[in-house]
Amino acid sequence: MMFFLYRSITTLTHPLIRFYLSRRLASGKEDRVRFNERLGIAGVLRPEGKLVWVHAASVGESLSLLPLIERLQAEFSDWNILLTTGTVTSAALMAERLPKGAIHQFVPVDRAAYVARFLNHWSPDLVLWAESEFWPNLIIRSAAKNLPMVLLNGRVSNKSYSNWRRFPGLIKKLLGAFSLCLGQTNIDAARLSDLGAEHAKSVGNLKFAAPPLPADALAIDIFTAQIDGRPCWLASSTHKGEEEIVGKIHLSLKEKHPGLLSIIVPRHPGRGIEIAAGLQAMGLNTALRSAGEIITADTDIYLADTMGELGLFYRLTPIVFIGKSLVASGGQNPLEAARLGCTIVFGPNMTNFAEITDTFIKNKAGLEIVDEAGLRDAIDHLLEHPDECLRLGQAAARVADNEAGVLDAVMEQLSPYLKEKN
Repeated sequence: MMFFLYRSITTLTHPLIRFYLSRRLASGKEDRVRFNERLGIAGVLRPEGKLVWVHAASVGESLSLLPLIERLQAEFSDWNILLTTGTVTSAALMAERLPKGAIHQFVPVDRAAYVARFLNHWSPDLVLWAESEFWPNLIIRSAAKNLPMVLLNGRVSNKSYSNWRRFPGLIKKLLGAFSLCLGQTNIDAARLSDLGAEHAKSVGNLKFAAPPLPADALAIDIFTAQIDGRPCWLASSTHKGEEEIVGKIHLSLKEKHPGLLSIIVPRHPGRGIEIAAGLQAMGLNTALRSAGEIITADTDIYLADTMGELGLFYRLTPIVFIGKSLVASGGQNPLEAARLGCTIVFGPNMTNFAEITDTFIKNKAGLEIVDEAGLRDAIDHLLEHPDECLRLGQAAARVADNEAGVLDAVMEQLSPYLKEKN
């Protein structure tokens, strides 16, 4: 009943959907050149032969799937690979990092007519769906074509679990479309089963399998020279409110740690100018990467408001605060910093990565703080004790390395679906 209602609404409200998409297009949230892909109109021809369609919502999910895509190409070279994502930022990143031979398309908006166009053109033989973005028309229409579907790295947050339990019929129908549901954790697998998945298990989190983030060697040399041995720390993937906290901490510590440099990489680079204005109003000398400004001896805050450069700044700074964990809620992926030997500091709101952060804490490989004062004290302590900072960073790297076998486990689960088409 709920799916019928959803399908009817998304069919009857076509003019509103097009108006909404036009607003997104005007604001730069849709790709003007490739906009037709959002309407299910393919941008390229379908290659001949078998095709696996891999769907990831945005940047984080698509990055976690890159090692899997590389393994699929290496071990099942007779399969073509189509990756869909829904955001402009993820598309730009995949243009740089998607392995050669794999195809990227924007996922169609979840309206029956758009979905039908997409499926008719691409005619996939296998569907791999990442994490928790459950679009009813896409999933049910795919299942109606008797396509084998596997949920990868399934995640069911506390909020999502509570919300989906209010619509038991719909979520059971959606999860019932999947032949196999692989949860990130045992808790996720249990929740997927409770919500209606027939075959759910956990073999680990694919985010552990991602390789170290890349960085341009020349940029590393340039920034190393600009920093010139100054004490520094990084606030990574910050959200609104956390940049102000970084500014306050810098003002509090700069006399105690002469030459202190604080680096901010905001989660949404488009906020760079706004963030810089706020920090400058606090009396902080701020340099903006998007404006081509460099780090000088007078720079207090360096604001790296660009996409795809976290690998660079993780290599430059030994101490990393994980954003969206202090003011906002949910946290960001700490594994990317851990893989590069950074000392990890995070706030109390890491619910999206709860099991990962618990692993860091149990292995004494990260520091959890509860508020702004705690973050200030942690940064102060780590700057004063570089030996402890090094030990924590090495422990974090070991935690990340110890889980690298998850990719083998996921490939083992997928192998029957890939081989049965041979």
